[in-house]
Amino acid sequence: MKALLFEHFGEPDVLRYADIPDPAELAGTVRVRTKAIGLNFADVYRRRGNYHLVGDPPYIAGYEGSGVVEWVSPDAAGIQVGDRVAFADAPFANAELVSVPADKIIPLPEDISFEQAAALLLQGLTAHYLAHDSYPVGQGDEVLIHAAAGGVGQLLTQLCKNQGARVLGITSSSSKREAALRAGADEVLLYGNDWVQETIRWSSNGQGVRVAYDSVGSTLLDSFAATRIRGAVVFYGMAGGDPPPIDPRMLMDTSKTLTGGDLWNHVTTRENRIERSNALFEAIRRGELRLETPKRFALAEGAAAHALLESRAHAGKIVLIP
Repeated sequence: MKALLFEHFGEPDVLRYADIPDPAELAGTVRVRTKAIGLNFADVYRRRGNYHLVGDPPYIAGYEGSGVVEWVSPDAAGIQVGDRVAFADAPFANAELVSVPADKIIPLPEDISFEQAAALLLQGLTAHYLAHDSYPVGQGDEVLIHAAAGGVGQLLTQLCKNQGARVLGITSSSSKREAALRAGADEVLLYGNDWVQETIRWSSNGQGVRVAYDSVGSTLLDSFAATRIRGAVVFYGMAGGDPPPIDPRMLMDTSKTLTGGDLWNHVTTRENRIERSNALFEAIRRGELRLETPKRFALAEGAAAHALLESRAHAGKIVLIP
C-alpha cells in the first residue's frame, strides 16, 4: 500500500509518499481502505517531534479518516466487509489501508460523505464535549471563543448558537473574521486590538462573558480578565504557546472556574463515540451544523498540505485523498 511517512523530524519536506507493507490482520481490529483522511495540527506536531512517537521510523501520522471495511477480525462483532465507516482515534491514518480497533469504528450513514466525516469527527467531537460537558452552554449564555475561524472554533460557535448562546469570536485576521461570522458568531474581534476590554463592553451587563473557550494557551490570563465574576474558562489547547501559571487565590477571590479539556477523557466508550457522532450527523441533516467545503490534497501531496496548515493562511479543514 501507499502511505505518507517520515524517517526524521523536521519541516514538511521530510514527508515522502512511498510503498510499505499492508497493516497486519490483528485480533480486535478492522482494516479500512481510506477514502478521505483528516489533517490536524497534531499531525504537524508529530512530524516536528513535539509528540513522543512509539516505535522506530519510518513514522506515519494521521488519526482521523473514513472509508470502506476490507477485513474484519472474527472477534469484531457488528461490523462487516463493505461497511462505510469512519474513525477519529486510530494511528497511522495517512495511508491507503488503516488497521482500526473495532471499538473505535463509527458507522457512517449513507447521507454523510467520506469527506464530510473526515472533516467533521475529530474537531466535531471536541466541540461537542466542550459545549455539553466542560461547560453546558445554555439559553442566554454569553460565550467567548478563541480561534473562532478554526475547525473546532467554527463548529463550537454553531453548537453554542444552537443551544441559545450569544457568541463572541476572536481571530487573527479580517479574512478569518469573515469566516467566523459566516459560522454564526454574533461578533468577532481581532487579536491585535484590546480584545479584553472590547469583550467586556460587548457583554450585556458590561462585566464580561459567562464562559471563555481558550485553545491558545498564552492568552489564559486575558481570558479570565474577559470573564465575569462566577464565570468559567475552559482551557483545551496551546496553539499560541504555554499558558501562564494561575494563582488559585484569583479563582477564590473571583469565584471563577478553570476547567481543562481533553477529548478522550470524555469519549471513553464506543457507544458514547457513536452517540455523539450521530448527534453531529443529525445536526448536519437539520441544517444546524454547516461544514465549509474542505481543502483537498492528494495524499501524495501531503507535504504541501502540511505547509498550508502550518501557514495558518487557511481557515477550515484540510483533507487528504488517497
